[in-house]
Amino acid sequence: MSASLLRRGLELLEAPGRGKAPPDGLRAAGTARRRKRAPDPGRNKATVKGRVVKSAIEEYHKKKAVNHLRENLQYMLKGRFVADKAITEQVLAQNRGRKSKDQPPKKAVKKKPEGTVFTEEDFRKFEREYFGRP
Repeated sequence: MSASLLRRGLELLEAPGRGKAPPDGLRAAGTARRRKRAPDPGRNKATVKGRVVKSAIEEYHKKKAVNHLRENLQYMLKGRFVADKAITEQVLAQNRGRKSKDQPPKKAVKKKPEGTVFTEEDFRKFEREYFGRP
């Protein structure tokens, strides 16, 4: 307990009329003087007791990103379950953005080479009818 708390506690417990009580003016001036007292120059409250300054290089190495690619590849290759292609496409579609730049390019439908509907035999039949050749 601090001395000021003890002093205040004793003042409250004192019976009125007993002991000597300073006049109100002196009491107020004394407490104000105690409150406004300058802090000790040797003590800095901003620092933490027992704190050690750490090296910036050690902090950098501690927070440096670690590449987990090798462990992740081993883990993925170790599994024997192969996802269905439809499920894989569905997951990829859900993770894709809605913007046009995030959409995959649409596959162009392959056109079949245009061929004639008529056969060679139809052409001969047409020649016979149109030109009159047997």
